[in-house]
Amino acid sequence: MSKRIAAKHKIDRRLGVNLWGRSKSPLNKREYAPGMHGATRRKKPTDYGIQLFAKQQLKGYYGSISEKQFLRYFKEASRRPGDTSETLIGILETRLDAVVYRMKFVPTVFAARQFVNHGHVLVNGKKVTIPSYLVKEGDVVEVKSASREIPMVLEAATLAERDIPEYVEVDPKAFKGTFVRVPKFAEVPYPVQMQPNLVVEFYSR
Repeated sequence: MSKRIAAKHKIDRRLGVNLWGRSKSPLNKREYAPGMHGATRRKKPTDYGIQLFAKQQLKGYYGSISEKQFLRYFKEASRRPGDTSETLIGILETRLDAVVYRMKFVPTVFAARQFVNHGHVLVNGKKVTIPSYLVKEGDVVEVKSASREIPMVLEAATLAERDIPEYVEVDPKAFKGTFVRVPKFAEVPYPVQMQPNLVVEFYSR
């Protein structure tokens, strides 16, 4: 097992949820945290603990974004007009690695980050190697022709674990998709309950 996959599974067990809804999650067999004390009963969390958990869960879902970058997203969401929690989700869903994951070009968000980093993705015909690049409405995202036979890409297309959401349009045969619009929180197909309002409360303390 690679370090990347092991880390992903550790996040599942530490948070106590099957964060990406994957059939291979160890939580399907062991519903407790990793480590020698993982099977002990969890303490009742405080309000701060509940808010912290909500933040860790959301950060973890998008590939364990760094605290510095996640805080920057929150500050940007706070600056914009409208509901901060909705705006935060919108920003996270426009990350290029998240869009590549939503379009089912790769099996996991971790794979999406690596895939973008290695130069396999084009945005409007130009190579982009920055996973945190923010895609705009109408942008066309595609897998480079030379990268379409990578086993990971072929595997992702057959996964039945998740569906392609309505805010992206995908031509799977062409390995190309369009980011139609920034989604509302309710439209994002999270396999577990996310609480971005608690994330806002955490940073607003």
